[in-house]
Amino acid sequence: MIQLKEINQSNYRQCIDLKVRADQQDHVAPNISSLVEAAYEPDLYPLGIYNKKTLIGFILFDFDKEINGWSMSRFMIGSQYQEKGYGKEALKIFLAFFKEKYENVSLYTSAALKNKIAIHLYESFGFKQLDNFEYEHEGKVYQEVRMKLEK
Repeated sequence: MIQLKEINQSNYRQCIDLKVRADQQDHVAPNISSLVEAAYEPDLYPLGIYNKKTLIGFILFDFDKEINGWSMSRFMIGSQYQEKGYGKEALKIFLAFFKEKYENVSLYTSAALKNKIAIHLYESFGFKQLDNFEYEHEGKVYQEVRMKLEK
């Protein structure tokens, strides 16, 4: 049974230990980076994805001033828990949680252009591709597609 729980003092180390496969490392920031950002920047909310009592994934959502809207900025399932349907179930639960919390608000996300699996997953839940964009972080250039789920 998949559920979401706040990341806090009791589980942040388990969250940091979750990693994606080596071929996915350019698709999502390490969880430690996301948790540091959440600790020092306003309007960033980290959630753990649990299967029963085991932390299997991570979501970070935030109010993004650049796009003036809410964004699911990080979504990952640990490598050992992938290809079991957990990502699909977690996204379904997160979207229900978000809709209940914010009602009639659109939600944005993005995915690396090379991450066809994530793009397909998001589209299967109704996200529409808006535009492609580039940004640089720590000397590396990333190319992503911005997506939006309407109210």
